[in-house]
Amino acid sequence: MAGDDLAGEGGFLVAEIVPQTSSSRRDLNFSAISTIAVAIVFLLMAMTFGETIFNSMDLEEEYEWWETPLHLRHEMDLPMDTLRAQLPVNGTYEPLPYSEHFIEVELPASEQDAGVPGDALMHVALWLPDVPEGTTVPVIMTIHPYYDFGGEGLPGAGDDSSPNTVPDGGVGKWVYDTFVPHGYALAQASTFGTGQSTHCQDVKGLGEQTGIQAVVDWLGQQEWSNGNVGLMGKSYAGTTNWEAAQQPSDYLKTIVPISGSIGVQEMFYRNGSSETRAMLYDALYEGATTDAGTDDMRMCTDDLIGPLNPFSTWAGAEFGGAEWNDYWDERRHLPDVLENYRGSVYLVWGLQDWNVDPYHAFPTYQLLRDAGINARAISGQWAHNYPDQPDRHSELESGYGKEAYPNMSRMDWAVELYQWFNYYLKDIGEEPEPMVQIQTNDGRWHVEETWPPEDMTWVLQDISSDWDGASGTVNGLGSSVTITSGVFEEETHVSGLPTLHLDVTTQACQGGQIFATMYDDTANLRLGHATMDIRYRDGGYEAKPTAPVSQYTMLMEFNPLDIVIPAGHSLRIELTETGEDYLPSPCATNPLGGLTINGGVIGLPIIDRSPSHEAWFEAPHWWDQQPIPA
Repeated sequence: MAGDDLAGEGGFLVAEIVPQTSSSRRDLNFSAISTIAVAIVFLLMAMTFGETIFNSMDLEEEYEWWETPLHLRHEMDLPMDTLRAQLPVNGTYEPLPYSEHFIEVELPASEQDAGVPGDALMHVALWLPDVPEGTTVPVIMTIHPYYDFGGEGLPGAGDDSSPNTVPDGGVGKWVYDTFVPHGYALAQASTFGTGQSTHCQDVKGLGEQTGIQAVVDWLGQQEWSNGNVGLMGKSYAGTTNWEAAQQPSDYLKTIVPISGSIGVQEMFYRNGSSETRAMLYDALYEGATTDAGTDDMRMCTDDLIGPLNPFSTWAGAEFGGAEWNDYWDERRHLPDVLENYRGSVYLVWGLQDWNVDPYHAFPTYQLLRDAGINARAISGQWAHNYPDQPDRHSELESGYGKEAYPNMSRMDWAVELYQWFNYYLKDIGEEPEPMVQIQTNDGRWHVEETWPPEDMTWVLQDISSDWDGASGTVNGLGSSVTITSGVFEEETHVSGLPTLHLDVTTQACQGGQIFATMYDDTANLRLGHATMDIRYRDGGYEAKPTAPVSQYTMLMEFNPLDIVIPAGHSLRIELTETGEDYLPSPCATNPLGGLTINGGVIGLPIIDRSPSHEAWFEAPHWWDQQPIPA
């Protein structure tokens, strides 16, 4: 029959034509029907398989490499054989030789220096990519006082650091190697009174802020610039990011402050407790940037006030010692940023940072979001480091981040920033969604829309009834109090800023201070700390008078914690008069001083993240490509 002559050739159906007798016509009708039926089946199969193939292709091609979702980053073929994060694709532009520029700054009358007169000039070194003529490029800038900074070669003081015409070892060299080849310019600038910038060093004050903002505007206005400027830096070089964002700007589109303080008083005082270094901070910067030139015959007015404020704040806060001038307020950066800035912020902070504590990052992240500023944050269990420094991360001690190593080092961070800079500085791609990547103390990473997470719940426990040992006196003569919780029956994830509201009584010397250190009592593992001077018992930066032999409630708050308490373990909190890096209170060594603990309530912010919860993600295993540093 004609139907027997059907055959498949290369996926096509072939039918033989025969003479049309009535019988053969009937057979042909059956054959035609069969042919059509088979063809339809094959067509449907082809459509199905084709759709599957194209869908698969869509899944593979729906994002560029720099848009790889966070939970898939560990599958990327990333180069991770160095100590800084690299991109999987090399750029094609060669950096041009650097050029130097002096930018004249118009300062407000209050910021004119005294002494030898001269123009206020900011010094900038600039590296441009060798792009085709007429192509405009964005700028990534780092700015700080650490260029040509140090001992001036004096005996015992050492040599100065490199000038800003050499890409620095923190941000500059990394941006030069990683982003300039992809069409970004690199700018390195010295703050006023440092390097080759003139004027005087107004440490983080209005003069310094004005100079930084002038450089941003200049970079955005150049003919080679596309008008988009981003700032990035760590520590002081991170604080300058906030300074740049304090006033409205048409050019500043993003900042990446890495452990950059949101204010000077905020940096040195936590609920009134003073860090030891606060006393010499301003003076040390002035000394380290002094050389034998006429520039140092000029003086900012605040150079006289700055060294005095820490002493007056510590010794007489309740009598206005922190408010007799505007030194602290002028250097409180965050309120201006929230009011005036309309760019984006990428926060980077170590949860074990004792230089610029992580309370600068949280709740700042959510405050930025509430102000309409798109933000992201990444916080691992590292110290005052970058996210991608496995050699530095390896130096951490137990209870200070070691338990989270080596998984803390994020060698995909360059990919993360590439997407961020692509959007905000080149207008490429979709706007990055806000998120917080945060690491538990045992090394696991999870991502949250905000932090503390919105689904966090408070567990409140009375330390007099639910804990043991909640009585005694804390003073600077060696007396302390230790309180211990009951056993946690289930694994408990604390994610946020725990609170400790202590009911205390002052002694004859009306002052006092509490430094609270939290431990996993079962493992004897340090977890975190809180500190408070009783004059700042409501928290924040407003001191209140205290009286002898009077009762008060101290509303203490721990530094940000993301910790896991294993089932069967207990917590321990040791209450002492002072702790690491902090000064004792003015009443510390007075025999009539101290605070009596009468009770209180501890609050633990708890979240529930099962092992299969979508918030967990895996970081790339950099140790597969290089040895873990000893």
